[in-house]
Amino acid sequence: MVEWEHNSHLGDARGTEAALRGQLNVGQLVRQAHPDDCCLLGFTTYTGTVTAADDWGGPVMRKAVRPALVDSVEDMFHQVYEKEFLLPFNRTPLAADTLRKARLEWAIGVIYRPETERQSHYFRARMSDQFDGVIHIDETRAVEPLERTAERREREVPETYPFAV
Repeated sequence: MVEWEHNSHLGDARGTEAALRGQLNVGQLVRQAHPDDCCLLGFTTYTGTVTAADDWGGPVMRKAVRPALVDSVEDMFHQVYEKEFLLPFNRTPLAADTLRKARLEWAIGVIYRPETERQSHYFRARMSDQFDGVIHIDETRAVEPLERTAERREREVPETYPFAV
């Protein structure tokens, strides 16, 4: 089974500052329940565009994503000068050790507020404790919605029927 969620939900919370607040998440629960049968894979980017709103329930729009903050894990990956790569921590012990140090990590999801970027979208994490590996794509593009209309008419079958995509 594959489950997709944002890094802050799917990465093991014990590798993030959320653990200091007593929070847990799906990634931690999966690792605890199935330690030998799971692979937590993170995803990072340096810049690009995102489909997001300013506030919960607000209108969704395509937004430009500012370049990652200096000293963040995304900035460090950008400095590798590879446009995209997969970094499996079980095969790269030096990288895993380096990423065991707490660094800023970006969290962009349904909401993106560039004007409060540091407070709204960054948290401290030990990436190699949070994930089993990470995919980095230096510049990403916003996801395009499957349905182009904001609301369906009552009784109208969704374009993605019978799947809940």
